[in-house]
Amino acid sequence: MTNTLSLALIGFGEVGQTFARQWLARGDIAVAAYDILFDDPERAAGHRALAAGIGVTPAASPAAAVAAADIVVSAVTASAVLDVAATLAPLVRAGQVVFDVNSAAPATKRQAAALIGAARADYVEGAVMAPVGPYGIRVPILAGGPQAARIAATLNAVGMDVTAVAVEHGRASAMKLCRSIMIKGIEALIVESAAAARAFDVEAEVFASLAETFPSIDWPALAANMAERVGKHGIRRAAEMREAADMVAEIGIDPALCRAVADAQERGAQTRSAGGGPLAARSASRP
Repeated sequence: MTNTLSLALIGFGEVGQTFARQWLARGDIAVAAYDILFDDPERAAGHRALAAGIGVTPAASPAAAVAAADIVVSAVTASAVLDVAATLAPLVRAGQVVFDVNSAAPATKRQAAALIGAARADYVEGAVMAPVGPYGIRVPILAGGPQAARIAATLNAVGMDVTAVAVEHGRASAMKLCRSIMIKGIEALIVESAAAARAFDVEAEVFASLAETFPSIDWPALAANMAERVGKHGIRRAAEMREAADMVAEIGIDPALCRAVADAQERGAQTRSAGGGPLAARSASRP
């Protein structure tokens, strides 16, 4: 007789849906979920039906979602990390674990850990180190906290790729956000450079020059890929970069660059949603 692992998702967006589908495909796993859209009068029915359609129990409240859970996975946005932790604190109990996979600053994760710890539940921070889409539940995740190794073993047994890197909170998030400064910064630079080159009708020349400096990179393909990623995920990535800004500010580094990258990510997403396309730019005036 097998024991069923009970998992709860707080947040049922792209990450939550991907994880839930692949967990449930393995069997011997029960998944409940709560999302704020479950309370949206216009979107609740469709979102609840989506959950039920893949075998997830759509919960009426966070309390209902976590009631029977062994592990509660918080998969919302960086800006909601503390709100979720505060909501869960009076609901969780000793023996339960909150696994927070949101991209937030080390200080934010430590505050969330304190909120959950006050309820005598365990808090494990998770740092997702690659886009979830291509990997699904196999996306590499770094974990930190006193229970990180135990939770890594439990989740790896159901197909995940979680590596415990620290017994303290904050270290895994620092690894993630230091990487994000580079990755999200490169995305913002490439998108803006390509948009300007398009406006001046010099894309071919600019990409050819870049290829001379970095011959291993297909610059037109990379620019298109980065623009697609920013257009689709820029709002979430902007929130992540604002967490990175808070992180570097905490150690005395000027956060202006991180905040500029956040603004650029947000602009890229807003441009796409407005119908201009991720590489849209105003035509430059010619001298």
